[in-house]
Amino acid sequence: MRNFLVACIAALLFGCAGNPFRAYDMPPGTPRDVVIARLGQPSRVVRLATGERLQYSLQPVGQYAWMVDMDAAGKVVQVRQVLTESTFHRIEPGKWTRDDVEREFGPPARIDGVAGWKGPIMTYRWRDAANSDMFYWVYLDQNNVVQRAHPGMEYLNGPNDRS
Repeated sequence: MRNFLVACIAALLFGCAGNPFRAYDMPPGTPRDVVIARLGQPSRVVRLATGERLQYSLQPVGQYAWMVDMDAAGKVVQVRQVLTESTFHRIEPGKWTRDDVEREFGPPARIDGVAGWKGPIMTYRWRDAANSDMFYWVYLDQNNVVQRAHPGMEYLNGPNDRS
């Protein structure tokens, strides 16, 4: 419950400030310790073949997730906000797994199940180019392989809102 409250407060503060990550200049070559000093501990660290990825996600409440890719020497290679339509379109049904999705987008806002689908459904919150609140759903089969993925509108305070 405490983590949820902290995430809510952070999302509210970040939401008021727009994209908070723009305030930080993390050019390629920035050392890992400088990234941590400026941004704090990442929500997750993922090993990559070429180094590691520091994930800074505002899920479950926020609509942004930044990936800071580091090389083997601990220097920034690239920084990007990944909860975007073009990035979601990289998901390949039948090829990507749950691990691939979480490596590229971080942990989802939530994981649900429905009677008409036999596997988990990962839900990401994001904001589209028109500044609309959106969901992106990733449907996994029972072996955690992506079978389909698509966007949808997020209706806050709607009759079935469980947020």
